[in-house]
Amino acid sequence: MTKQHINIGLFGFGNVGRGLYELLKRVPEANAEIVEVCVRNLEKHSKEAGDLKFTDNATEVLDNPDVNLIVELIDDADAAYEIVTAALRRRLPVVTGNKKMLARHLPELIKLQKEMDTALLYDASACGSIPVIRNLEEYYDNDLQISVKGILNGSSNFILSKIFNDGMEHEDALLLARELGFLESDPTLDLDGWDSLFKLVILTLHAFGVYVEPERIFTYGITHMTDADIRFAREKERRFKLIGHAEKTPDGRLILAVMPQLISRNKFIYSCEDEFNGVVIKGLFYGKQFLVGRGAGGHPTSSAVLSDISAIRYDYFYRYKRMHSADLPHFSNDIFFRVYVRYNDESDLDLLRFDEIYERYVSSDTKYVVGRVNLARLHDIREQLAERKIFIAAYPND
Repeated sequence: MTKQHINIGLFGFGNVGRGLYELLKRVPEANAEIVEVCVRNLEKHSKEAGDLKFTDNATEVLDNPDVNLIVELIDDADAAYEIVTAALRRRLPVVTGNKKMLARHLPELIKLQKEMDTALLYDASACGSIPVIRNLEEYYDNDLQISVKGILNGSSNFILSKIFNDGMEHEDALLLARELGFLESDPTLDLDGWDSLFKLVILTLHAFGVYVEPERIFTYGITHMTDADIRFAREKERRFKLIGHAEKTPDGRLILAVMPQLISRNKFIYSCEDEFNGVVIKGLFYGKQFLVGRGAGGHPTSSAVLSDISAIRYDYFYRYKRMHSADLPHFSNDIFFRVYVRYNDESDLDLLRFDEIYERYVSSDTKYVVGRVNLARLHDIREQLAERKIFIAAYPND
C-alpha cells in the first residue's frame, strides 16, 4: 500500500474517533480520509459531523470497495474482535485502539495477520501518545530487556495528581476526570487497574516475547484509597502512582503486576502528573530510558492512531522479534516484596499471611502494616481484598 491514498472505514465515533476526524482535517499531508463510519447511534453522530457517511451496518463498511484500511475505535471488546478478524480475513489492514480485545486475543491475532500477510497496528492501545510499542519493536530490540514499568493509565494519574497536588477529594477528582473525558465509559477499568493490565499484557509481549493471560496477573487499583493512605504517603514524602510492572529476574522469571506504588522523589515517574503516562524501559546495556506523554483524551490517542495510519502507508508490520528468542523468560508470581497495607480488622492480617512485618500502626481511625508478602498469595485473595475494602500498595525500599 506504499504511499497510496488511505480510504478509512472507521468503527466508532467517540472521543478518539472524533479526534481522528478533526486531526485528518488539519493534517492534509496524512493523505488519508474517512470514507464511512459505523456507529450505534446514527442520529446522534450524523448531527456531529454532517459531511461524513454514517451507517450502523458493520458489513457495509467492511465490504465497501473504496475502503482500504479499517480503523477500529469502539469500547466493546467482543465486537472489536469480530470487526478486526473480519477485516484481516478480507486482507484489509487494521489500526485498533482496543487494548482489552488485544490483551485477550493477541496470539490468535498475530497468527491471523501472518496468514493473511496483512498488518494489524495498535500503538494507540498502550499509553496514548507515547510510541512505546514501536520503540520496543524497533529501537530496544537489540538489548537484553530487564524491565518495563510505569504509569499506563492517564485517567487514574490525573485523579491522583489532583488529590496530591491540589488537595481535592477523591470523588471531586473523579468527577473532574469524567467531565474532561478522561475516564472510560466504565470507570472501574481505570480505577481498579484493568486498563493498565491490558496495556501491560501488550507491552510485555513486545518487550519480552511472552504472552501472559490477563487473569494470571495480580491487579489492584485505587478505588479503596482513603485520606489515611494519603496522609501516610505524605508523611513518608512519597506519592501513590498506579503502576504496571514487568520485570525479568536474573534467574529467568518474568514478574508482572498492576497495583499502586509508593513512589519516592528520586524516581522519574514521581513528577509525571495529570493525564500523562510515563514509562521507564530498562535494558542491560543502555540502562534506563524514560518516555512520557499524554495518555488520556481524544486528541493524544487519535494522534497515535494517525501515526499507525501513516505507518500502514509504508507497509509497516510488527515483527514480534522477541517471540523468536531462544531464551524466553517464564512467568511467575512466586516473589516476596514489601507492601503498605491499610486494613480494617485484625482478621485481614491473617488473610494476607505476612512473611515479615516491619512497621505497624493502630489508632481509632486507621490501621496499617508495612511488611513482606508473596505476590502469588495476593493474586489468590484479590477478590477478598476488594470485598474487605483493604488498600494495598507496593512500597519499594528506594
